Amino acid sequence: MFGKLSLSAIPLSQPIPLITSLAVMAILIGVLVLVTVKGWWPYLWKEWITSVDHKRIGVMYVLLGVVMLIRGFADAIMMRTQQAMAIGAQGYLPPEHYNQIFSAHGTIMILFGAMPLVLGFMNFLVPLQLGVRDVAFPTFNSVGFWLTASGAFLVNVSLFVGEFARTGWLPYPPLSEVGYSPGVGVDYYLWAVQISGVGTLITGINIVTTVLKMRCPGMSYLRMPVFTWTALASCLLIIAVFPILTATLAMLTLDRYLGFHFFTNDAGGSPMMFMNLIWAWGHPEVYILVLPAFGIYSEIFPTFSGKPLFGYRSMVAATLFICIVSMMVWLHHFFTMGAGPAVNTFFGIASSVIAVGTGVKIYNWIFTMYGGRVRMEVPMLWSLGFIFTFVIGGLTGVLLAIPPADFLTHNSMFLVAHFHNVIVGGVVFAIFAGLEFWFPKAFGFRLHEGLGKAAFWFAFVGFWVTFAPLYVLGLEGMTRRLQHINIEEWRPMLYVSVVGVAILIVGVVAQVAQLVVSIRDREKLRDVTGDPWDGRSLEWATPSPPPFFNFAVLPNVEGEEAYWGIKQRAIETQQMSPEPRYRPIEMPINSPVGIYTAFFASVFGFAMIWHIWWLAILALVAAFAGFVVFAWRDVHEFEVPAEEVAQADRARRASREAALARMAAAEGTPEGAGA
Repeated sequence: MFGKLSLSAIPLSQPIPLITSLAVMAILIGVLVLVTVKGWWPYLWKEWITSVDHKRIGVMYVLLGVVMLIRGFADAIMMRTQQAMAIGAQGYLPPEHYNQIFSAHGTIMILFGAMPLVLGFMNFLVPLQLGVRDVAFPTFNSVGFWLTASGAFLVNVSLFVGEFARTGWLPYPPLSEVGYSPGVGVDYYLWAVQISGVGTLITGINIVTTVLKMRCPGMSYLRMPVFTWTALASCLLIIAVFPILTATLAMLTLDRYLGFHFFTNDAGGSPMMFMNLIWAWGHPEVYILVLPAFGIYSEIFPTFSGKPLFGYRSMVAATLFICIVSMMVWLHHFFTMGAGPAVNTFFGIASSVIAVGTGVKIYNWIFTMYGGRVRMEVPMLWSLGFIFTFVIGGLTGVLLAIPPADFLTHNSMFLVAHFHNVIVGGVVFAIFAGLEFWFPKAFGFRLHEGLGKAAFWFAFVGFWVTFAPLYVLGLEGMTRRLQHINIEEWRPMLYVSVVGVAILIVGVVAQVAQLVVSIRDREKLRDVTGDPWDGRSLEWATPSPPPFFNFAVLPNVEGEEAYWGIKQRAIETQQMSPEPRYRPIEMPINSPVGIYTAFFASVFGFAMIWHIWWLAILALVAAFAGFVVFAWRDVHEFEVPAEEVAQADRARRASREAALARMAAAEGTPEGAGA
């Protein structure tokens, strides 16, 4: 009745996962009890869990990503400390546990940490920057988020019940086939990534449709902010390559469950087909993450330099160039697999050429700062740290794009250092910069500046102390994923790397302290203007936080920097534009279909992992029934009365008029908000 599931699936004999499981369960139970005692369930259900507001969904994506980022960082701490303690010894992690940790670290950081964070920024910002009220399919958006959460849930269940994959973050056959991985670890990977991948595809379709069909009056393509352009490019990549991931994992699932031979040498299959398919998705995945990060920097550099973005159109062209070329470089991940010199040369050149598009962006950001009044606030620090870190990562990437050089460094710690240079320097730094930058817009108050700067410096220094030694170790021949080390000469660099991890931990503590202190001092840090950084795009035209309908009246854009032009006119004339005629607004109603679908998707995935067939069928039917009920509902929207719209907008106008009055009184250079 319960398939492969039995009490032996609970790791009672393994103290590390057992204690961790108990601690996490204690925290979860404590949170649930607190929410129940405080009577917060109705609020959470109505305002968050069933919300279809793109801003709320964006915030939930970010929250999920931050939690999983911390989980993945815990895995990283265990890996680095294990290697430092296992020089000529076995360390404290058994090999089978260590293998699960490095697999979980990669999977979580890329698919359940960075991806939700990037999708969260897209969800929150794109409709605001386009001057519209929501995404194209609001309820579909909720389903996408909850399916991503469902995948993250299954990954964490593997900590308590069963095991996770021991194959690395990409389950290469034949290691992932039943013969070499008979346990449920690979199945956890397959169903978690499969379900969350469907959620990501839903979000990609939603963002692309929103950008193509729902821009406010006057918002032509070449007036869209660069972040929106990068979100569009990233989501085009999602639509193009996530079906490849879905099909690849489906074929591996058929291999494992029904004895197919897509990726085995028996019966006509080939592991190389898996390599090609998984990297046809895997390399564009890097750019799915990096392109929106570039968009975040493209919003921060102009704002904190007091200048328009240098070379706006070349930035758009570079974004689309990277979007296209990123689809043509996947084979550089297996130069050493015998494809031959002609194939290797083509993919080596394509991999190097992509650096041209990135170089255009780097120069444009530098020229944006040149001659500007640069303000060294926390978002700008993260952005400058990015330029230094990412350029080093890019240069080592060009080195790896040369097949002869790649033969020497393939599968080494040099590759690990390069990859983290790109992903941490490019994506994670952007996420922290973006969180600092748009936090006031989402929650109505700024984050504590001093602790934010401390978090940056500890993270920046910690990153380099951690990963610079890995370049040296890679050049000395150390391969990745070693559970113990037999070469004494590697000891100094491994110890230095652990010191770096300790510095990074201090940075994480500073980041958490920043959030706690900021919540405590939120009245002191409150943003009453809606425009705390003197921003240039339309999200800064709304109050902080924005009303659920975003804009009382859709804006009319007349230039490349939509809000900057409106604001400058108000400052020059010292008056707001005339009050508009307010009308009722139609907004989508809340829906539980997202959480409902995710619940049964989780049950379905868990049942498939443990071969509980009756439960899998039941869950699938229940999930389908939820969609049918949703499709037959009669009421899809509700009307916001004109009086409510007017009340919200008049409050916004009053705060902007107060800002204009303060500027006039100061008789100085305007630094605040406008219309």
